[in-house]
Amino acid sequence: MATKRRPAERTLESSLLGRTVSFNYSETWVAYSIVGLRLVMAWVFLQAGLEKLADGGFGDPLAWSSAGFLNNAIAEANPVHGLFLWFGEYASIVDPLVIFGQILIGLALLFGAFFRFAALMGALQMLFFWTAAWQGGLLEGFPVENGFFIDSSFVYMLLLFGLAAWGAGRLAGVDGILESTQPVRSNPWIRYLLG
Repeated sequence: MATKRRPAERTLESSLLGRTVSFNYSETWVAYSIVGLRLVMAWVFLQAGLEKLADGGFGDPLAWSSAGFLNNAIAEANPVHGLFLWFGEYASIVDPLVIFGQILIGLALLFGAFFRFAALMGALQMLFFWTAAWQGGLLEGFPVENGFFIDSSFVYMLLLFGLAAWGAGRLAGVDGILESTQPVRSNPWIRYLLG
């Protein structure tokens, strides 16, 4: 009689805030969840970039542009309001960076190629979106439209950080193949971009 094989189970032991923590987890389900989260984040970036590109890209006066948002939608009480006004002066540079940045980040996340670099760039973009959403400063608790401190951009930023830490590009991704190539083995610093 054949026995049913259970998914591989491991125990993670670590130190968190000076306290030892330990828990069991299934390698199989962790792998599925990491790939699933990677695909969801890929979709978020691809959809955003492709929608902006479909709206005419840049150069067309009726096309999507960051200028309206940067010059008019950032609360004056936001401590970095001036930075976004400065970005608004350079919308002709910011627009293609946002549009093609989102598309390229989405593709890199989707295919697991240069994943850590793409996740870092995505997290940086989410950091800018999050700080732009502040309605006030520290003394006001950094309120955002739907609460205090946390919004979807902040969640995406943390999710991208976690996926990069796990090396999500190696799971059913191009980075797993790239890491075994001679150029990467000869130049181990490249691994910081992969994973």
